[in-house]
Amino acid sequence: MKGRLIAGAGIAAAAAAAAWWLTDSAPYPYAHRALLDLPLPFLTNRRLDALLGVQPGERMLEIGPGTGLQALHVARRLGPSGRLDIVDIQAEMLDCVTRRAVAMNIGGIVPVRADARELPFADAIFDAAYLVTALGEIPDSPTALRELRRVLKPSGRLVVGEFFDRHYVPRVTLLRQAGAAGFHPVMMIGPPLAYFARLQCAAGT
Repeated sequence: MKGRLIAGAGIAAAAAAAAWWLTDSAPYPYAHRALLDLPLPFLTNRRLDALLGVQPGERMLEIGPGTGLQALHVARRLGPSGRLDIVDIQAEMLDCVTRRAVAMNIGGIVPVRADARELPFADAIFDAAYLVTALGEIPDSPTALRELRRVLKPSGRLVVGEFFDRHYVPRVTLLRQAGAAGFHPVMMIGPPLAYFARLQCAAGT
């Protein structure tokens, strides 16, 4: 009896996972925001810190902040003299992060509703940028990477986090697209299906 219950639970879990996989959409809907609060294996804030190298007072950019799992952490590390611009096409996500920041007394977060393929920023104004499980949700990721290169300073750095789902960007694809956009790889950590990559702006691009 116990074995049948365990088997039944396993089948139900597999069915739920399959349903999630088949119905997963981009951008991730605000209605399912609770799932965005769950830390993903290997894509921890500690690993993000190791590659992003946040320095107090810097200006940074996050594309696709979700409910703020990374944004609230990074904004704290930037300190009162730093600034984190968060870009999303869903106003509800931006409002969610803003409310949380106010409740947690975290300043320096500036929400911007925009398309990552057409960023409303001047050239070369950000010290660094990052996206966590967001690049594959952008319909034209090569264009988004070119836009990120445009708004980053010549010494700017970009960190991309990817986790295996329907919108997953394999390492080889990321490196090809990033190279074409004017980045060169510096470091990758984590297994192939859950990795962080640090990219640097290439000289002369």
